[in-house]
Amino acid sequence: MRSSFEELRLSQTYVDKLSAGGIKEATPIQAEAIPVLLEGKDAMIQSQTGTGKTLAYLLPALEKIDVSVKQLQALVIVPTRELGMQIMQEIEKLTEGSEIRSQSLIGGASAARQIEKLRLHPHIVVGTPGRLLELMKVRKLSLHHVKIGIVDEVDQVFELGSMQDVDAVLKGMLRTSQMVFVSATIPPSTEQAAGRWLKTPAFIKINPAQRTAETLEHYYVVCQEREKIDTLRRLVRLIKPVSAIVFINMTDDISEVVAKLKYVGLSVEALYGEAGKQDRAKIMGNFREGKFQLLLATDVAARGLDIEGVTHVFHLDPATNAEYYLHRVGRTGRMGRQGTTLSIVTPKELFILEKFEKQLGITISPKAMYEGRLVDPADNRSAAAMRSRREAARPGGAEKAREDRAHVSAAPAGAARSAAPAEPRGGESAAAGAVRPAAKPPAAGGKAVSKAQRERDRKNKGAPRWLKDKQKPTE
Repeated sequence: MRSSFEELRLSQTYVDKLSAGGIKEATPIQAEAIPVLLEGKDAMIQSQTGTGKTLAYLLPALEKIDVSVKQLQALVIVPTRELGMQIMQEIEKLTEGSEIRSQSLIGGASAARQIEKLRLHPHIVVGTPGRLLELMKVRKLSLHHVKIGIVDEVDQVFELGSMQDVDAVLKGMLRTSQMVFVSATIPPSTEQAAGRWLKTPAFIKINPAQRTAETLEHYYVVCQEREKIDTLRRLVRLIKPVSAIVFINMTDDISEVVAKLKYVGLSVEALYGEAGKQDRAKIMGNFREGKFQLLLATDVAARGLDIEGVTHVFHLDPATNAEYYLHRVGRTGRMGRQGTTLSIVTPKELFILEKFEKQLGITISPKAMYEGRLVDPADNRSAAAMRSRREAARPGGAEKAREDRAHVSAAPAGAARSAAPAEPRGGESAAAGAVRPAAKPPAAGGKAVSKAQRERDRKNKGAPRWLKDKQKPTE
């Protein structure tokens, strides 16, 4: 059962701002986590993607800030620029009109400009491990007054090769600082690593057995490797998603895939890992505004993104493991909304989806494209089956249709020709199912047509009837 934000002992200012944004009730993870974090306890927070974890830790963090103190008091560590920018947007919404100052310290941006802005003494910072450590080493950033430190998408932060950077950053905080680790997936290795920093933590997990949202539908389509691009094109043309994310595995192939998708007429842009901050921000802004239909991304680039209006997730490559699959599909079906995910796989890749089904406790159903619809291949909706159903609906039913076909096949060639409709004129196409005469009908009486007769017929083709009659051999 959901709680109101008033019941969670939050400042009325934040309650009013949430209400103005259409958020009036706390989600289960927010209702569980906010009171614990307000008490100052360390915590490990795990919940499905799209359940409101960002607000679950941001609201308590903002509540702890004393605006009269010109020191950094809250720190959020993130794995990617996009996630950092997204969290900054949430902070700016919540602190608009207040004296709380915030800043992003994300790699790829100008370090000199960030150092200049640090002179304004932000109260809350959102940053990537590498840039935070870089500024700490040159003594431009101090964490000695941080009251609460949060690591979002903690499993990815630890897995991206930045474990040493994260350790160095966390060591810059006081041991008395409150620590909060957050993610939709927290494997045992991450939990063990996080244990070095958490002091008697509260473990807050909502429906850990249910790994994906109930509003998500999981499907797959089978094709050959060389047909994947065209299959995606056909699916997009068929489904017509307003906004969708397409995932691939290899970053080296991303420019080539973009070129191929654009060549077949799809509206797509890519989130390149090596692109500059401004370019990536522009792409994300255009995607949020609906200026193109498909965002092509890797698992790292799209981790944690909350983009309103994403209705579909396509997997051009299957996810490398079940955890990545969870984060991919979590880009849609968020906060109780409907979502659909479609994997495009080869027959050899089917075993990967079977593993995901077992590990995640979900069902990924097969689909095929037929007559402008996504259908279940098990329904025997082949052309022959559909034709049989149409015939059964005609007067006389299927039995009459079978008799007609048997009668046509048993009739002599002459009868078949006389029953055939006249040849269409004016470029009209022949009616479907019209009976066509055999290419070389046998002569009357069953005698084979002589070579000389066939040669005369070829020469006389198109001659007037009276001339053909005159040249007929006498019996």
